[in-house]
Parts: sequence; structure tokens; C-alpha cells
Amino acid sequence: MILGSLHDIPLGEGRTFAVDGAMIAVFRLRDGSLRALSAVCPHKGGPLADGQIDLKQVVCPLHLNAWDLTTGCSLSGQPPVTVYPVRVDNDSIILDV
Repeated sequence: MILGSLHDIPLGEGRTFAVDGAMIAVFRLRDGSLRALSAVCPHKGGPLADGQIDLKQVVCPLHLNAWDLTTGCSLSGQPPVTVYPVRVDNDSIILDV
């Protein structure tokens, strides 16, 4: 499923996409790679796409809980978030569902 253009997400940021009733955060890491997770923080529903990211984790902007961008496992004692397979094909962001 094509979500949009790679250029819709600046390096080091995330964006939220609605896919079949689910909200998915897609992050374009500073090394150019992509990661996709559930966009809603399980703690209080915070917008994970607005969180701070590095090459390994995203930090929720509301309460500073963190999740591993590869596994979705919490780094701060919260429930895990769902990880989605995402890739780039000809500058299009593709979610493999």
C-alpha cells in the first residue's frame, strides 16, 4: 500500500497515516531508513509521530516514554506498540500489509 512520497517526511521526523482504521507513524531516520509503528502511545494516547527520534528509539512527546523503533518494545515499562513493515520504492513509501 502506497502511503505517500518519501519527501513528505523530512529527515529526522515522523508523520501519521490512517490505514484501514489504524493510525500508523512512519519515521524517516537521519540515516535515510524508515520505521513504522502504531502512532498512538499506549500510556495516554500521545502522538508518537510527534516524538523525538534517533536511530533506535522514539520518545512520546507527552510523558517521555520510549519505544524501540525496530521491535516496538517499551524502553520505559509501558506495553509494546505494533511494528509495521515499511520500505521505499521509487520515492514512494510502501507499507507491506
